[in-house]
Amino acid sequence: MRLSQQNCEACRAGAPKVSNQDAVVLMAQIPHWALVENNRIMQLQRVYSFKNFKLALAFSNQVGDLAEAVFHHPSILTEWGKVTVTWWTHTIHGLHHNDFIMAAKTDTLLG
Repeated sequence: MRLSQQNCEACRAGAPKVSNQDAVVLMAQIPHWALVENNRIMQLQRVYSFKNFKLALAFSNQVGDLAEAVFHHPSILTEWGKVTVTWWTHTIHGLHHNDFIMAAKTDTLLG
């Protein structure tokens, strides 16, 4: 099943992080995303481009609604003409399968 069609599962401290091997396989389904390391924490990040701030802000709000619906929240940086979305699981200080699901679902917001 495609990542964008999967549902997030409840994730608690101590849940397993995605292995490096699994991350490579999952990244194939979200090719516009990058694996980044921030403060020694692996994260998924993508920069979306828009024609203006109003469109960027509207997209940010859509991402926020998506996140709130599953109670899994990314970092969202909204700027003129672009939005940077970063997913990771705070409780495990790294990447969980949920992060890949949410990255794929974020891409579907573009229509």
